[in-house]
Amino acid sequence: MAFLTLNRTKLQDNFSVLKDNFDQNNISWGVVSKMLCGNRSFLKELIDLGVTEIHDSRISNLAKVKEISSSIQTVYIKPVSKRNIPKMVKYADVSLNSELNTIRWISDEAKNQSKVHKIILMVETGDLREGVVGDHIVDFYEQIFELPNIEIIGLGTNLNCLNGVMPSSDKLIQLSLYKQIIELKFNKKIPWVSAGTSVTIPLIKTRQLPKGINHFRVGETLYFGVDLFEENIIPGMHGDVFELNAEIIEMQEKSMLPSGTLAANPQGEVMEIDQSLYGRTSFRAILDIGLLDIDPKYLIPKDDEFEILGASSDMLILNLGRNPHDYKVGDLVKFNLKYMGALGIMNSSYVDKVIIT
Repeated sequence: MAFLTLNRTKLQDNFSVLKDNFDQNNISWGVVSKMLCGNRSFLKELIDLGVTEIHDSRISNLAKVKEISSSIQTVYIKPVSKRNIPKMVKYADVSLNSELNTIRWISDEAKNQSKVHKIILMVETGDLREGVVGDHIVDFYEQIFELPNIEIIGLGTNLNCLNGVMPSSDKLIQLSLYKQIIELKFNKKIPWVSAGTSVTIPLIKTRQLPKGINHFRVGETLYFGVDLFEENIIPGMHGDVFELNAEIIEMQEKSMLPSGTLAANPQGEVMEIDQSLYGRTSFRAILDIGLLDIDPKYLIPKDDEFEILGASSDMLILNLGRNPHDYKVGDLVKFNLKYMGALGIMNSSYVDKVIIT
C-alpha cells in the first residue's frame, strides 16, 4: 500500500504567505492546479483557501473546478487544439494563445456559445516554448483585437519551462513595453502583463520585478514553498505540503551484489559492479510503489540513513544498511517529493490521496 497526503494547514500557510506578498505589491494572481490532476478533494481544498482564479492545462480539470464553484475564473494555460476548442470555451473563461487561426476559431465558437472569451496573448521571450515573436506582436494584435466575442486581457510569457531560461528585469520590461506600444497604437486597454510564475517570485523580494508586471500564475511555490532561484524554502512556507507514504512488503538481509550473468534490465540499465562490495550484505526493503507511479529521482527520503537502489514497475528497492531504525514488514517509509514526482503520483490511480491537518 502507498498513499499521498496533502497537509491542509501547511497548504494554508503557504497560500497566506503568497497572498500577503502579492497583495502588498498590487499583483493579481491565480493558482495553477494541473499538479492535482483533477482530484476533486484536493481542488476543493484550493477553492476553500479563497482562491478566485484557477489555471490548468487539462480541460477536464477545469470542468471539475466549475462543478465545485462556478464563480471561479478558470484559465486554460496551453495552446488549445482545434478539436478541443468547443470544450475549452465551455469550461475556461480565459485562455493563453499564440496562434492567429486558433484565436479566430475561438472567436467563432464563443459566438456560437453566446460568450465573451478572454485571451492572454503569449509572447516569446527566449525560452522557446509557446509565444508570438516579439517583433510580430503588434501586427498580430492588429489582426485579432476586433474579433467578435473575444476580449484581449493581457500579454503573457513563460520562462524556465523548456530550456531553463530564467526571468530577468530586462525580459520583463520588454514585455511591459509591448503592452504600452499596443495600448497607444490601438487606444485599447490591456489590464494584465502576466509574466509571473513560481520562478519569477524571487524578483519581488529583490525588487527586480518591473512595476508593469501585475499578474502571476503560481503552482510549484504554493505546493512546495520553494524559491526557484536559490532552490531553498521561503521563510514562513513549507516544503512538505505533500508527503508520500509507502509500505514495506519485504525486508531481508541480502548480498549487496547480484549473482549471475548481467544483462540490461527492463529499463535498459546494466548494473556496474563495485568489486569492493563482494561478500558484503545489507538489509534491503521492498516498498509497495514503483515506476508506474514515480521515477525514484523525484523522491526525497525523510530518513537520510538509507539509499534508493532502484525500482521496477511496481516495487521500489531500498538499502537500509544495518537497519538502525529497525524497519519491519508493514512499516511505512516516508518521502518528500520534487514537483515532477508529485505530479506523477497524482496522475497514478494506484496511489491513494488523503487530506490531513
